[in-house]
Amino acid sequence: MRILVLNPNTSTGITDRLMGAARPAAATGTELVALTAPRGFPYIATRAEAQIGGAIAIEMLAEHHAGFDAAIIAAFGDPGLLGARELFDLPVVGMAEAAMLTACMLGKRFAIVTFAQALGPWYEECVETHGLTGRLAGIRMLDGSIGAVSDVQDEKEELLVQLANAAVMQDEADVVILAGAPLAGLAEKVKHRIPVPVVDQMAAAVKQAEALVSLRLRKATAGSFRRPAAKATIRLTPSLAERFGSN
Repeated sequence: MRILVLNPNTSTGITDRLMGAARPAAATGTELVALTAPRGFPYIATRAEAQIGGAIAIEMLAEHHAGFDAAIIAAFGDPGLLGARELFDLPVVGMAEAAMLTACMLGKRFAIVTFAQALGPWYEECVETHGLTGRLAGIRMLDGSIGAVSDVQDEKEELLVQLANAAVMQDEADVVILAGAPLAGLAEKVKHRIPVPVVDQMAAAVKQAEALVSLRLRKATAGSFRRPAAKATIRLTPSLAERFGSN
């Protein structure tokens, strides 16, 4: 199978981190193809940035989805996920949703640990959107400046491990998610220093995408995720306009 990995951030360093975590998780015969956003923000950290990044992710998917069996939106807040799931026929997996659903299979309550205070409100709303607020033990965030965002997991590894252990001991988390695209791959490096399962967001997304392809489920033709009726558009990219204009 072929899976398209969409990084809505513009940082190729983050894309490299994502793929470094994705490739070891992929089954034999799964081909992963990565795309980095051509415009937007080096990394998405706020609601407004997520709205813009989500629109760009949908544009990227419209341009490149042909020939793929599934797609992953590889930003933890899942920008553009629900719209993409409505508009396209192939399974579209959100990295945050995949990580959280995987965590729910490993324990009753999960904690999210991330690298910036600005991410907290957006991530909290992402949990709520996916109907998992009751399973959330808490969100713990680093407080302080960082260097290059693609290197934050190397720069702040020890502090992130401390936050994860605090989530276990103080918030009573059964599972920890190290969240945010720049932290992809960190779970594998630090899992033996945290006394509960640590979910890698990107690995979870790859395995969830593979599972959905293997299940061979149909695209909805009724309900809220059916393909929207054809509608005229103005000045959208040609591939996106075609997606809205034909059924």
